[in-house]
Amino acid sequence: MESFVQQQKGSMPRRLHADLNGLKDDELGRSGFTGRTATMMRRNDPTRFRAKGPLKPVDVLAAQLQPADAADPAGAPLLLFSNDDCRILLSRRTEAMPFYVRHIDGDLLCFVHEGSGMLETEFGPLPYRPGDWVYLPKAMTWRQLPEAGTPSTWLMIEATDEFRTPPAGPLGRHWPFDPGMATIPEAQPHDDDGRESYEVRLLHRPIDGVESTSLFYKHHPLDVEGWRGDNFPFTFNIDDYNVVTSDSVHLPPMVHLFMEATGVYVCNFLPKPAEGRPGTERTPWYHRNVDFDEIAFFHGGHLYGMPMPAGLISHAPQGVHHGAPERAREFARSKFDEFSTVDWKVIAVDTRRRLTPSAAVLAADMGQH
Repeated sequence: MESFVQQQKGSMPRRLHADLNGLKDDELGRSGFTGRTATMMRRNDPTRFRAKGPLKPVDVLAAQLQPADAADPAGAPLLLFSNDDCRILLSRRTEAMPFYVRHIDGDLLCFVHEGSGMLETEFGPLPYRPGDWVYLPKAMTWRQLPEAGTPSTWLMIEATDEFRTPPAGPLGRHWPFDPGMATIPEAQPHDDDGRESYEVRLLHRPIDGVESTSLFYKHHPLDVEGWRGDNFPFTFNIDDYNVVTSDSVHLPPMVHLFMEATGVYVCNFLPKPAEGRPGTERTPWYHRNVDFDEIAFFHGGHLYGMPMPAGLISHAPQGVHHGAPERAREFARSKFDEFSTVDWKVIAVDTRRRLTPSAAVLAADMGQH
């Protein structure tokens, strides 16, 4: 329901998310901050709670998780979270895949946290490096070859529906994501190398407890001489993302939307000029993301001198308050004149349906809530 009526009761600052005078601003907003909204001025930090029950927030470190592909070339990524619209997985592959793969249940959008290497795809070779988003269409055949001696840590988002670029807003189709900056492979067919058969492993959600099906070809599956069309793999590095900013207010998360699928929204929070108008709150306001579960993956950087915990994966269920604690906000205010930039690198995945943490995630929870 949309409303044209705005109400205000009690004591409120004149500017939104600014000049708080010791109060805490808490937003109750629908549709990921784009629908009806109420901003409440609280006396206390709403994130100071102890949680008990299935909707408890979860925080884990990627380095503490053990995907099977980290130790076994034939192993699979580790399932972190899932719902009917997507699965979120972690891969830390150290050796080349001994087979080729197709993800059968949906498109893949993968973020490269660590490591470099090469993907062999039907469309041609595609190199990857830290900070890359790697888009792999549903059911495309590919194989990963990490650089020797360097694990490749990927956050993998498998969407049931197609990933797509968000609709162009008032800034046009090149902001914030300019597709012209993507790396697209050139066709390069592979010759048969003499083996008796080539395995293409179809990865899918469990069917009678089985999560893969294998096809065996007598010819090399990457035998494509040429291609054309608008359904292809690509990489896009976060260094080429055009960050949208404001000097007078901290902008809502969806301004930083990168790609989306039905029920799944992926955002980049990247280095940018800090808000410069005195009194403006530079940290995201408290919220409970009413209609979305939120995954934050910390790639690195710092927030006004406070290091960001690289590899932290944080899950905030919808309806549960989250945001930087008040001590971090006070620190940011104290450094207002010292720092003119925000140097964080955080990837966010918002889902409309509730996410279910896997047993591996729950076992590794750091217990911060």
